[in-house]
Formats: sequence, structure tokens, C-alpha cells
Amino acid sequence: MVLAVVGLSLSSAAAVADEQLYKTKNCVICHKTDQNFLGPSFTSVAAKYADDKGADVKLARKIREGSIGVWGPTPMPAQPQVTEAEALTLARWILEIK
Repeated sequence: MVLAVVGLSLSSAAAVADEQLYKTKNCVICHKTDQNFLGPSFTSVAAKYADDKGADVKLARKIREGSIGVWGPTPMPAQPQVTEAEALTLARWILEIK
């Protein structure tokens, strides 16, 4: 029982930390959790990639390198200030949003 509580505390702490990463890396400028803004909502991204086993790596690469045409004509600029580890953390956090 104690281990279950500790596990839940750690996972919710990680979610809060990842949300802070989202804010400090400027993702919030173009993306919202549950509504489209300049970029797609994270709930839309999570739904689109729900069945893609390698989505975390693909999204991490898109975060760092940018992309265009996936969600329409508006480009996602590269975010080179985000490290590979941070990009993977962000991608995994996004994919867990429901």
C-alpha cells in the first residue's frame, strides 16, 4: 500500500515537472493542452499518435527540428534550446494527456 502511494506521488510530481518544462521551454506560446491555438492542442496530438509505438521519439525530433505540413500550413519552428532529453520528456508528457 505504501509503495502504491509513493508511486502515485512520484508520477504526479513528474507530471507537474513536465508541465513546468512545457511552460519554461515556450511551448505555451503556440500550444494549449485542450484547445487548438497557433498549433494543435496536446489532446489532439495525443489522439493522433495514440496507436504509434514510436511516437515519443518522432515527436521529440519534431520538437527539436521543427516540422511543416503535419497539422496544416503553419510551420512548427525548430526548438534547438530544448535538449534531446527534454524533448523526449515533453513528447511523453504530451502523449499521456487525455
